[in-house]
Amino acid sequence: MKIYTSRNEVPLHEKWALSDIYSDFNKWEKDYQQIEELGEKLKGFDGHIQSGSSLFQYLKTSEELSYLLNKLFAYAMLLVDEDTRESKSQVLLDRARQLSVKVNSSTSFFMPFLLSLEEETLKKYISEEQGLEYFEKDLMESFRYKPHVLSKEQGSILSQLGEALSVPSKTFGMINNADIKFGEVTGENGEKIELTRGLYSKLIEDENRDKRREAYKSYYKPYVQLKNSIASTLSSAIKNNVTLARIRNYPSALEKGMFGDRVPKEVYENLIFTTKKNIRPLHQYNHIRKEKLQLNELRQYDMSVPLVKGVKSEISFKDAFDTMLKALAPLGEEYVELLKEFKIKRYIDVRETPGKRSGAYNLGVYGVHPYILLNHHDDLDSLFTLVHECGHGVHSMLSSLNQPQIYARYSIFVAEVASTVNEVLLILYLLENENDLEVRKHLLNHFIDQFKGTFFTQVMFAEFEMKIHELAEKGEPLNVEVFNQTYESLFREYNGEEVVFDDEVKYGWSRIPHFYRPFYVYKYATGYASAIHLATRIFEGEEDTLKTYLEFLKSGSSDYPLELLKKTGVDLTTPYPIENVLKRFGELVEDFSKA
Repeated sequence: MKIYTSRNEVPLHEKWALSDIYSDFNKWEKDYQQIEELGEKLKGFDGHIQSGSSLFQYLKTSEELSYLLNKLFAYAMLLVDEDTRESKSQVLLDRARQLSVKVNSSTSFFMPFLLSLEEETLKKYISEEQGLEYFEKDLMESFRYKPHVLSKEQGSILSQLGEALSVPSKTFGMINNADIKFGEVTGENGEKIELTRGLYSKLIEDENRDKRREAYKSYYKPYVQLKNSIASTLSSAIKNNVTLARIRNYPSALEKGMFGDRVPKEVYENLIFTTKKNIRPLHQYNHIRKEKLQLNELRQYDMSVPLVKGVKSEISFKDAFDTMLKALAPLGEEYVELLKEFKIKRYIDVRETPGKRSGAYNLGVYGVHPYILLNHHDDLDSLFTLVHECGHGVHSMLSSLNQPQIYARYSIFVAEVASTVNEVLLILYLLENENDLEVRKHLLNHFIDQFKGTFFTQVMFAEFEMKIHELAEKGEPLNVEVFNQTYESLFREYNGEEVVFDDEVKYGWSRIPHFYRPFYVYKYATGYASAIHLATRIFEGEEDTLKTYLEFLKSGSSDYPLELLKKTGVDLTTPYPIENVLKRFGELVEDFSKA
């Protein structure tokens, strides 16, 4: 695999086309100025919405502004993520953030105004202005927030604090993506080479235990060195979230985090309770891992190395993309044809380069198309990441093509279903089309490890997040020691006695960006449980499941997430989906132990 030392070395067809958003910078500036003007126009509605007509004009203008601001923000963010060290890009993103704060301040009057209306008055406005039918569902939904909306004056103050409240997340992002250096590790020929996240993901799977250990220690070293700074950013983020929940009269930060999706906290609690009740197969797998590796002690840096040796293969991006198209064929011709566009029209940024944001994501830009960031490394993990992010991308595209702007942006709660269905379909395809016994064992091992990372690890993260929020709500201090103790306790509980504890393990909390998006990680687990149910049936050719699933992908946010899932046959208000996914994990472990 070629290692790129600069973005200029990457072939054009493996870089996303940001010109699809703005063909030149002057157009970005023109939209910036138009957003400022529209913001002032919206501010002028304060105290002057007294009819259905004026309400419609406000909402129509607001939607136009939202469309432009989304494009403006997306362009700046994507540009920064190409190279987080580039100061000119950072300036654009900072300007977009400041503009967003200014717009929020200009429109902070609207929600208190809306909720000051009698419901009958609002219905009268809707009946007298035909254009308001488009906004009716959204307007009526807003009344659900009535107990949590601040006064006009409070809302204005809070919106002006928006940029300050985002500082912990922004600071961690700069530490994690731009400032952290992992030092050097030993290369293939004994030379010293710089450790990157991409290289770490390879070395932590290396058959040579000394290389794994060296990479592991080097990777965690800067996080341990910066533990107090990162603890400060995380503590501030948690306290901000708890404070906002109180200001807005939510019973807890957890319930604030779940309110928008209308998901009862019992879904979150049931996920944790049911998982811990059925944790034994995970402990059993760790025992199998220790035996297969023939180790006296199983340590954290032994948890990712494949258990079947000699079958790792290099998968070029081209081959990965072609494999994805075959694996996702059960989703139908329309789905596959959309996927082909992603490569041809350059929706995907493929390669890792110095300064590029780590990890992978999909960003849907309404009115344009999805953008997918990868750090592809020509291996099996990268194939799964491609399939995962393209699941998000097609979801974004189908929602945008089938829903009006107001309902095109789907909830994060259902987002992980679309991506994980793709991953499960991929592993089922690979297993069905592989005759080599050792390769099949390797794929089964990969499925189990993927299962562990997407489900069990995320449930552990979810419980960590819940516990530290509860501590903050009780007024307990949040610092390195508290984070370490909480994380260590959960790690031991989830992983069992087979894993010997390295000191670095307790700092696992310090490297997780998702902790700065409150109560997000549990959605990976609920999404995985839903995906196992759906993908298995689609792979087996159940036409009804495929039909309801494709309708689900086209639905955007036209209904609440739990209701959208119920239409596909998945009811997360019951224990069944979690019990089912845990049963499936137990079967996989049993199959692997006999292989």
